[in-house]
Amino acid sequence: MDIKRVALDAVNETIVMTVVAMDYKGQVAKRINEKMPLATVKGFRKGAVPKDLVEKQYGKAIKQEEVKKVVDLALERFVQSERLNLLGTPLAKINENFSWDDEELVFEYEIGLVPSFELDLDAKNNIIKYVVTADDKMIEGQIARIQKQFGTPIPQDAVEAGFDVSGTFFNIEKGISNPTTFSLDIFKDKSTSDKFIGKKVGDVVTVNTKGLFDDDHKLMDTMKVAHDHVHGLEVDVDFTIEGINSTELAELNQELFDKLFGPGKVTSLEDLKANIKEGAESQFAQQADQKLLNDVTEFLIENTKFDLPAEFLKKWLQTVGEKQLTTAEAEVEYTRSEKGLRFQLIEGKAMAQSDIKITFEDLKSFTTKSIRQQMAQFGQTNPTDEEVQGIVARVLANQEEVKRLSDQVVAEKLLDLFKEKANPTTKEVNYDEFITAFYGE
Repeated sequence: MDIKRVALDAVNETIVMTVVAMDYKGQVAKRINEKMPLATVKGFRKGAVPKDLVEKQYGKAIKQEEVKKVVDLALERFVQSERLNLLGTPLAKINENFSWDDEELVFEYEIGLVPSFELDLDAKNNIIKYVVTADDKMIEGQIARIQKQFGTPIPQDAVEAGFDVSGTFFNIEKGISNPTTFSLDIFKDKSTSDKFIGKKVGDVVTVNTKGLFDDDHKLMDTMKVAHDHVHGLEVDVDFTIEGINSTELAELNQELFDKLFGPGKVTSLEDLKANIKEGAESQFAQQADQKLLNDVTEFLIENTKFDLPAEFLKKWLQTVGEKQLTTAEAEVEYTRSEKGLRFQLIEGKAMAQSDIKITFEDLKSFTTKSIRQQMAQFGQTNPTDEEVQGIVARVLANQEEVKRLSDQVVAEKLLDLFKEKANPTTKEVNYDEFITAFYGE
């Protein structure tokens, strides 16, 4: 067999394989011999069919099967021996002039190669690392929510200012059907709140989504509208009132503090504010890290130039998956996934360039930390090492969980790398300012 690579450009090649009779005839002959005792041809007893008739009846199919085995194995070994770094898998080229009767059988496969490129992690940029602080306004707002959350609801007959209203927002055209509870101060304009005043259970209030809230993103929580659709959405939505309550606020006393944080851990209003501030800023730090990772990702994708075997990948996308895609569908899928593929290659380059490796100890340590955090959320603040390691062992025995957690460890290591290499400018903001920066509004 003769097998070679034909370069078309830096990321596209063809593998050409020429198969001759000696590559497969021995195995074909063996299969024919095995077939003879079992062959049935009209006019002959089973097992007494002449060899030439067996070959005539079964030979072509057996030849095709054996040649395919030879070709598949040779292709696999060739890719390995050449150390080809492929995108997708080899695609057989269709040859209209191909004939199984030819002495030499020529097979061609298109391949797409991982591009070679330079990655400059130290490149000058305008990336900002946000430090988000919990200001007094946020802390006071959180205290008010806590008092309301742990307060005593008092059913009411009709809506008044300051009451909570429960019900369902509905718009069949936009697929909105979301039960929720809110207070009237959620709306941007008092005129909207006034529509609810005096209404009773069973009444329907119609509002328009355009400018309903001071931030369109609140549509995501109150009506479960996708982020891509919240901006400028302008439809009428019916709200059916299902419950009306005033709330007797919970007192800020030791009983409430113990219920929130455990016995004796918070003993004053100052302690409460400090805990709220610490918890909020810890959560904000995670969101700020995610934005930093997003911004570095975008910067690297935009500023790291390399070609992809785009046409090959579009053809390849048509062949993978349970359902074959049309040319148009593959075009859409490639456009959707191209940026992710580019960053996947950049990510791999960054890890190799910086010698980042994921060890089992990294994975175990990350999983242990995650388990402790989850247990703390459910009130188990002091689990024993034995309890935690037992859970860790069960988690790491699941291959899907190992893959998911490995991806998170990679992201964490890359974030640390990007913080160091990108050298972003640090900027302190409050949460409202951060949200504006996050969504670009």
